[in-house]
Amino acid sequence: MDASIKHRNSAKTYTFSTPPADAPIEILNDFYWTGEDEPHVLRRKMILEKHPEVRKLTGYEPKTKWYVIGIVLLQVSIAAYLRNTPVLSWKSFILAYVIGATANQAIFLAIHELSHNLLFKKPFHNKMFAIFANIPIGVPYSASFQPYHQLHHKFLGDRYLDTDLPTEYEATILSNPVGKLFFAICQIFFYALRPMFITQIKFTYVHAINVMFQVLFDYLMVTYLGWKSLGYFIMSTFLAGSLHPCAGHFIAEHYVLNENNVPRGEKINGTNISKELLPAETYSYYGSLNLLTWNVGYHNEHHDFPYIAWTKLPELRRLAPEFYDPLPQVTSWCGVIWWFVTNDVNRVWNRVKREGKEKHGYKIAKLDEN
Repeated sequence: MDASIKHRNSAKTYTFSTPPADAPIEILNDFYWTGEDEPHVLRRKMILEKHPEVRKLTGYEPKTKWYVIGIVLLQVSIAAYLRNTPVLSWKSFILAYVIGATANQAIFLAIHELSHNLLFKKPFHNKMFAIFANIPIGVPYSASFQPYHQLHHKFLGDRYLDTDLPTEYEATILSNPVGKLFFAICQIFFYALRPMFITQIKFTYVHAINVMFQVLFDYLMVTYLGWKSLGYFIMSTFLAGSLHPCAGHFIAEHYVLNENNVPRGEKINGTNISKELLPAETYSYYGSLNLLTWNVGYHNEHHDFPYIAWTKLPELRRLAPEFYDPLPQVTSWCGVIWWFVTNDVNRVWNRVKREGKEKHGYKIAKLDEN
């Protein structure tokens, strides 16, 4: 078994045989379709029954805002420093990759924390601070992220409402070495553009403020510092969602990779795999890159308890090790990118998906009111 992925359950260890690259198309070229409920609601209930003290971990983390302010100021300072440096020069590229992409990945994930109202007590304050945090990204992003991310949590794996899932078009075109490399390089575009083709959300005053504030800041930056400074922001954003160590979390969180991948069968009544063989659909990473990404690697923990701030997620795992230690874990985000691109069995199809019900009778506009 590859040491990169562990799949344990209590005292037993299971090893799944991966299907060969030349397996029939119905085996490799389809998602893991299931009618089973997503696992996080049930595990949350079980943890709370056994460890009611976990409730004390929920709540916002006020010190996070100071770190975010520091990152924003760092990015603005570097952009000013590079105001006379061509964006495609080695100097600008290296700074954008080493510092800029790392910083903007932290900004993406700070906005993720803000989408769960984990920086301030009042939701409105979280929304407005997310618009400020958006500055180094260069394009308005924060207002749209929150409702789409809420859908991801509420309807994990739903073909209509979870826009984190790749579409059949993506999986068909990109499930080859060249396509997977393109996907890994351009992840940021897939995550930014895919949602609007799957599920539309209501445009609210928060979106308007996000757009106006970002456009105004970009205008002032170009006016006083020049296009090269804004180019540094854009380059940092692109690299943050490309072949960057921290970008490995995009694939690591929910893709079924390596030994966790098992053969699918023919799709019957909305499912092509039994409950017993269904692989995990969320994976945690406990390595050092969590220090740069607000512990987003604690992803099972986060989906189980989305209202526990990043500083408390390690404590959650410590309090309930019997629930988290047996789960499969990813040990390297860099490794994930490499395995995804180079291993034939790892394809864009490797996601757990549910048929769902068209909109579930759910009014998406309500998300913007929270």
